Amino acid sequence: MRVTPLRIVLAAAVAGALGIAASLALNGPGPLLGTEAGQRMLNDALVAATPTPEGVAVARRGETLPAIRLAALDGDPIQLPDDFAGRPLLVNVWASWCGPCIKEMPELDRYAREQGESGVQVLGLALDEPQAVRDFLQRIPVAYPIAIDAPGPADAGVRLGNPRGVLPYTVLVAADGRLLKQKIGPFEEGEIDGWAVP
Repeated sequence: MRVTPLRIVLAAAVAGALGIAASLALNGPGPLLGTEAGQRMLNDALVAATPTPEGVAVARRGETLPAIRLAALDGDPIQLPDDFAGRPLLVNVWASWCGPCIKEMPELDRYAREQGESGVQVLGLALDEPQAVRDFLQRIPVAYPIAIDAPGPADAGVRLGNPRGVLPYTVLVAADGRLLKQKIGPFEEGEIDGWAVP
């Protein structure tokens, strides 16, 4: 039997797929999801498996965010990405009833406080009832601003590229409004420092 370059490539692809499958079977998806490539694959799979509601503009990696109108918790209007132009922006989508969201909030707060006036801006986006968010923030305050939106099939989380509504969900937006990164799931301690590099 003659070995052709195509057979070598196919054998390598099959071996790689088997290696990934064995790793996932033994270790679960955790290690893969902790990588940028794993996060891209997960997000791409969720987007491909979820139809976008008609007429809803959804953020895509590498493209400028669609205009998203929100309200701050105090009721003031917020326009994404325009109100945060000129500096990178990290938007963390959460809810007061979401255990992993609550667990990562001290880490987000630490990160936001360290950024000062010239670093990455942090915005929390609660898909929740305003009073539930106010009550939660009385117990666990954060230094970064909080926006709010009602959860639903076309909420701000969906428009930021999270069609399944998995929480927590975080995006990193460049100073010029382009979506750079997406993360499904909570940040581990110290992880955000390396992840949120534009």
